[in-house]
Amino acid sequence: MKLQGTMEIKDNVLHIGGVNTLDLVKKYKTPLYVFDEELIRNKCREYIKSFKVKENGNKVAYAGKAFLTKYMCKLVCEEGLCLDVVSGGELYTAYKAGMPMENILFHGNNKTVDEVKLGIELGVGRFVVDNFYELDLIEKFCLENNKTQKIYFRVTPGIDAHTHKYIRTGQIDSKFGFALINGDFYKAVEKVKQYKNIELVGIHAHIGSQIFEIKPFLDEVEIMLKLLKEVNENNDDINLTEVDLGGGIGVYYTEEDKPKTISEFCEAIINKADEVCEELNIKRPTLLIEPGRSLVANAGSTIYTVGSIKEIKNVRTYVSVDGGMTDNIRPSLYQADYECGIVNKINKTGHNHKVTIAGKCCESGDILISDTEIGDINSGDILITTTTGAYGYSMASNYNKIPKNPVVFVQNGEDKLACKRQSYEDLLALEV
Repeated sequence: MKLQGTMEIKDNVLHIGGVNTLDLVKKYKTPLYVFDEELIRNKCREYIKSFKVKENGNKVAYAGKAFLTKYMCKLVCEEGLCLDVVSGGELYTAYKAGMPMENILFHGNNKTVDEVKLGIELGVGRFVVDNFYELDLIEKFCLENNKTQKIYFRVTPGIDAHTHKYIRTGQIDSKFGFALINGDFYKAVEKVKQYKNIELVGIHAHIGSQIFEIKPFLDEVEIMLKLLKEVNENNDDINLTEVDLGGGIGVYYTEEDKPKTISEFCEAIINKADEVCEELNIKRPTLLIEPGRSLVANAGSTIYTVGSIKEIKNVRTYVSVDGGMTDNIRPSLYQADYECGIVNKINKTGHNHKVTIAGKCCESGDILISDTEIGDINSGDILITTTTGAYGYSMASNYNKIPKNPVVFVQNGEDKLACKRQSYEDLLALEV
C-alpha cells in the first residue's frame, strides 16, 4: 500500500495528518472516511500556481461532484478556487457554506425548473448550458427576476479519451453538450442571439475522467481556441472571452497507474494555449480548469473493522468488513481497483495471503478489492482502503438501510468532524 500525503508509520500503526488512526477509530468508530487536509490544500495551491491563476487571470474550479460538504466548500474558497456544481443540492450546500455565488459554475445536462430558478435567484456566476430547453428556462427566470445571466455553452468536441466508457464525455455519442460535428453548437450560437437577458461569454468542454495522457487535453485546447476565434469573427454581437477545459486528470489508485503531476498537466495546457493563440493571432482568453478527483482522491481513505473471514479451500478467502458498496460503489460500478492495509499492524512482517475484501451488503457483487496480497489478518483488525476521497462519500447510499459514514478531516495532529455518522433515526427522518 502506497503512503499518500502525510501518512506515516509510527510504532507499527498508520498515522494521517499526525493523528493515530486507531485513536480515530476509538473516537468515531468504523466505517469512517478520513481526509488529509494538508494534502488537499497543497494540491489546491499547486493548481493555482501551475495554472497561472495570479499571473494570467486564469481560474481553477473544484468539481464538487467528487466530494462536497460545507467544510470542503469553505476549504476550496479559502484556497482561492471557484466551484463547479451539478445539482440544486450541491448549489445549496455551497450557498449555506458561504461560498461566493459569483464563483459558482452550474453544470448539468438536465437542470430542473426548480434548479434553474434557484441558480438565477442565488446569482450563480455562470450557467454551463447543455441544451436548448435550458436556454428557454434561463431566459424565463431572468426576465422574472430582472437579471442578465452569463453563460457558457458546453461543447462536445469529438475527442474520445482513452478511459472507461462510463466516464468518457467528449465523443459525439454523449448525453452532454452541443455537438460540433452535427452543427448543434452553431444552431445554439444563433439561437442565443434571440435572448435579451442571456450573455454568452464562454465555451466549455470536458473530455472524460481518469485520463493519464496529456495529448487529448492539448487536442481539446486547439479545438476550443479555434472555435472561440471562429465564433467571435463570425458574430459581431458575441464576444467569447472564457474557455473552460473541464477536468479529468488521472490519479494513482494502484501500482498500475502512472499519473503525471498536476504541474505537468497544467504547464502543458498553458503552453499549448499560448502557442495556439499566437498561431491564430488572438488575445489569450481566460482559461478555466475543473479538477475534482485529482484534488481529493489521494487525500481520502476509508477505515473499516474486519469481521468474518471465510476460507474456501483451493478457491478464495473472503475477508468481510463493516462497510462496502454503500460507502464505495466504484468497484461494483466500474471494477475500480484499490490498495489496502491493516492499520494496527501496518508494517508487521509475516506471511502474505491472497484475500478478497468483501462488503457487508446482501449482494454477491459487493466486493471492494479482489485477490489482493495482505499480511496476517484477523477478525477485529482495522483495515484501510486508500484513495477513496473521490466518489466515495459523494456516491454513498443507504442500500440495505445502512447509515452513511462520518467524515473527518485531520491536520497537524488534530481531527475535525465534517459530517456526523447517520443514525437509524436519521434514516427514518423523512418517512411518514
